[in-house]
Amino acid sequence: MKTVIDILRAKGDEVYTVEPQVTVFEALKKMAENDIGALVVVEAGRVVGIFTERDYTRKMILKDRSSRDTPVRKVMTEHVITVDPATTIEVCMDLIVHRHISHLPVIENNQLIGIISIGDILKAVIFGHVRLLEYQDSLVFGR
Repeated sequence: MKTVIDILRAKGDEVYTVEPQVTVFEALKKMAENDIGALVVVEAGRVVGIFTERDYTRKMILKDRSSRDTPVRKVMTEHVITVDPATTIEVCMDLIVHRHISHLPVIENNQLIGIISIGDILKAVIFGHVRLLEYQDSLVFGR
């Protein structure tokens, strides 16, 4: 059974963060520069929130706020659902589906060590199915 650590080994453990006092505009720039959909909000080395594209659309655009004047703290999601490296992919899928989230920060020993997205999970599941099919093909056809 695949786990979060398997996903991090495949994709890497790079995680982009932002401090809560940074403006939404600066956070959006960082997201665009790195082609990512979320930033983990960290203060004094501790995860205090997550800022996502969904936060921007629902809490900024629809409320007619200025991204240049609003700190991330005002619009971030404060209740962050996290996982640890041993969490299975199945548990991650359940969290994403039932909590309506797209990103899961990975915490080990109270330290942020990575982040996985719904896309990372789908890749792992699809890759697992492809490998299973290839294995079955080799058994049936001797390839």
